[in-house]
Amino acid sequence: MSDDRTEQSGSPLPAYDPDAYREELARIGLHQSQAIESRNLVYRALAAAGIGHEQADTIVSQVQAGAVAGAHTCISESTAPHGADARFEDGWHEGVRDVARQLLHIADTTATANRGIAASHTLRIPLVHPEPTPQETPTLPALDPAEVLAAAESCPWALAPQGERHWPDGAFLDTALSAVRPEEHAGYADRLQAFARKHRKRLEDLLHAYGPGSTPASHGRYALVGQPETLVILERMETAPLLLRGTWDDEEEDVFLDDLEFAWGPRIRLSRR
Repeated sequence: MSDDRTEQSGSPLPAYDPDAYREELARIGLHQSQAIESRNLVYRALAAAGIGHEQADTIVSQVQAGAVAGAHTCISESTAPHGADARFEDGWHEGVRDVARQLLHIADTTATANRGIAASHTLRIPLVHPEPTPQETPTLPALDPAEVLAAAESCPWALAPQGERHWPDGAFLDTALSAVRPEEHAGYADRLQAFARKHRKRLEDLLHAYGPGSTPASHGRYALVGQPETLVILERMETAPLLLRGTWDDEEEDVFLDDLEFAWGPRIRLSRR
């Protein structure tokens, strides 16, 4: 296998290094944290300049979409390694086009993603402010695990019957919720239900094909399918896949998430399958 890969590309491809991959996820997480802090600072600056909430949301969304568009340009201009044969080049360019299409979709979505953020209480603090005391430090609303679990339980088309579920309800809930960013906490239970309604047919198919009693499940795999907290995991898989993977790798066994990712077929696949 390694010899064939060397022939096609003209140079050996690096082997998968799990430590390097975890480092990549850590660096992505750092960039995400810094982006949140910087975005909040921009919102406060716009508010201090008298920019209304809707216009501020539009400005920030367009800046973020522009950053994704820049990544699209970099990817689109990439070329196959020098000396690669025609078949390898064809595969390379097909992969580049697929990634570029995904980035375009992300840019289109990002351009309208931040509606309502500027109006949140946290972002209305003045740009110039005395050093806050601990009592004055603004806090984001905390997620209520019971409320999220109840929201998931209200979507029976996604759930296995109570007596057939592999794990006690909520066994993976804390790990899943830790991939929900603080600014997403407000109204998350409602958004989770909206996600389940939007993907109802897909969730029904997932439960039928991989849930308890299915042939794949009979081999001891796909244990997360049919669990209520799995709705949170799937929503995060679509919304924040890198954050979910980084959180999961720190807390749970990879095989559970890898199986679910394979069965769900997300737009961005992070497992090595």
